[in-house]
Amino acid sequence: MSAHLRKRSLILSGHDTSVALEPEFWQVLDTLAQQKRLPLPTLVAKIDAARIPTQSLASALRVYALKSLLPPENEHPSS
Repeated sequence: MSAHLRKRSLILSGHDTSVALEPEFWQVLDTLAQQKRLPLPTLVAKIDAARIPTQSLASALRVYALKSLLPPENEHPSS
């Protein structure tokens, strides 16, 4: 594992799972969980349940965190 990644262990669907993300992504996910008044493992479980089977959990978490920081789709300026 790269030195810049931070690994967290979670139980998802009754299975131990480890996910390694950059600390900045964990910070965004922690903030989102607090805003939604959910424990982080519950938020991660919801993201896990919604991801497509070919997408890794780490990728799904990064995309979720990134999308949370973007303006809603209808607010993007026209090109």
